[in-house]
Amino acid sequence: MTLAASTTMQAFALKDITDPIAVLNAFGSIALVGLLLVVFIESGVLFPVLPGDSLLFVAGLLASAGATGVAVGDATYTGKAMTLPWLLISVPVVAVLGGVVGYFIGRFGGSTFFKPDARFLKTKYLDESHAFFEKYGPATLVLARFVPFVRTFAPLAAGAAQMNFAKFMMWTVIGAVVWGDGILLLGFWLGKVEFIRNHIDIIFIVIVLVSVLPIALGAARKYLAGRRADAAA
Repeated sequence: MTLAASTTMQAFALKDITDPIAVLNAFGSIALVGLLLVVFIESGVLFPVLPGDSLLFVAGLLASAGATGVAVGDATYTGKAMTLPWLLISVPVVAVLGGVVGYFIGRFGGSTFFKPDARFLKTKYLDESHAFFEKYGPATLVLARFVPFVRTFAPLAAGAAQMNFAKFMMWTVIGAVVWGDGILLLGFWLGKVEFIRNHIDIIFIVIVLVSVLPIALGAARKYLAGRRADAAA
């Protein structure tokens, strides 16, 4: 690797890791490989800050153009042209594989990540997670795909809580297809609209707001429940 290339990669890593166009351009002719790598990592390998939703949306948008050199907002995609059939097949596959890796990390290393005095991953959450996944497993594993951070953490928690693997696999596959192919198709269809292509930054903001909405609603419900409990006491 030349000094110039090394400097470019360092700048990318620090500045553009959440920019889907920059991520895809960084992989150049193997942009599809880069896309699948991001999906795999974010699906359960403990690195939840990658642009999963927006990256899939942009990939679908680029597939609708069927060419390279496509202008997306203020940026230009310079990698290899995306094809929708390959995306629709490969994205769910690697999303499932990432979830399986996360599941076994949690199953065999749960005690390593969860500690009684941990700030976030407390041991007591294991028993709660076990009961939660056994009761609401299907909804959890499908809906978690659409929430940043949660889609990375859910397989780990499911494994640590000893969720039945067959049930985990069935709903992980469903979630991967609904999430991966759903967002790809959304980007593919909306990518034909010139306003969407020219105002992609606004679309990214909308995607983020919709993604974090379940977390905000859950936090609000928990806060209100706490207030009602205090008032009753």
